[in-house]
Amino acid sequence: MLSWVQGKATSCFGPVRKYGRMNRDDDDGDEGAEDAQLWFRNLDPHSLGEFSFAVVQGNPVLEDQSQVETCRNFTFLGVYDGHGGPEASRYVREHLFSNFARLAGENRAISEDVLRNAIGATEEGFLNSVRATVGAKPTIVAVGSCCLVGVLWNGTLHIANLGDSRAVMGVLNRFRKIVAEPLTSDHNASLEEIRRELRSQHPDDPHILVQKDGVWRIKGVIQVSKAIGDAHLKSTEFVLDPSFPRYQLNEPLTRPVLSAEPSISTRVIGPKDKFLIFASDGLWDHVTNQEAAELVHKYPRAGIAKRLIKKALTEAARKNRMKYVELLQRTPPRRQFHDDISVIVLFLDHKLLSKQTSVTELSVRGFTENADASDFSFVDGIEANRR
Repeated sequence: MLSWVQGKATSCFGPVRKYGRMNRDDDDGDEGAEDAQLWFRNLDPHSLGEFSFAVVQGNPVLEDQSQVETCRNFTFLGVYDGHGGPEASRYVREHLFSNFARLAGENRAISEDVLRNAIGATEEGFLNSVRATVGAKPTIVAVGSCCLVGVLWNGTLHIANLGDSRAVMGVLNRFRKIVAEPLTSDHNASLEEIRRELRSQHPDDPHILVQKDGVWRIKGVIQVSKAIGDAHLKSTEFVLDPSFPRYQLNEPLTRPVLSAEPSISTRVIGPKDKFLIFASDGLWDHVTNQEAAELVHKYPRAGIAKRLIKKALTEAARKNRMKYVELLQRTPPRRQFHDDISVIVLFLDHKLLSKQTSVTELSVRGFTENADASDFSFVDGIEANRR
């Protein structure tokens, strides 16, 4: 069995072991409540400040995967929201950064093209692994993952996105108020812009979009229009036979209806850019961009990612006419109330750009207590090339 399929027990199955100490929230009446489905890191250093990281499990098997990789002058962060199973998101977590490091080293540069090609190599690798395992597990062709990646290098931020995870920048305006500035656009059929795009790309397909129970889905199957994997919606090679009726389309697939081409943007970090929120759609289902930014701006840094998750769960509980504490007492899985949620908050200390600071190399993977150290040697080669 391939190593990415095996995974780590602490990231997927069994009881969750929390990292660090639970902080009590002083603004509510459930100070002692602890969530057995929650993993978190309160606060760690990165190349341009500090970060807070938290994940809560909603599905029977955790489908969200996430990571932070940081060293001197460089930080890589990723949120990978899987669907149909955990295999694609696990694969992305295990291979995307190494693909990026390899390509950055070969090109002696960090750029949009390097990031785009790293995602392309990861998509190709996962599809090859699908070919290798489809005989033993045919439904692997219907497993996919959204992919949100950020690369911070010497004060420049590159972001790539597939799917509906979201990156939001907290920006201080001229009135000293924090404003949420979205850095990504959701690739989701719930948005009219995406539906127009799909109809334009498939003018001869009246069923490219199907509305079921008030929800728009591509071919009646999936909401996101871009993802890693979902091979059965990209090539006739991976179409399942009628013995798998759940995965049958209304008409035969003639061309890809999903894309793995990321949307990529670049931003030079300015003094008014205070923090970056990376999160899977499980957070944004319950918290607006502005609500998230104001919460991060209001409270101390330590444990802020966990606090954002608590806000989302409190809202999920309210929608189901229960209290937050009552939600925590529900027997897992809690998917009927909330999705898996991954949150990374990256604080940006602009003054560090002009200082020679030493940051210990650090590799953190969501929902794991220990992560193997990543290879950051490519950074030295790039810095040498810049001199």
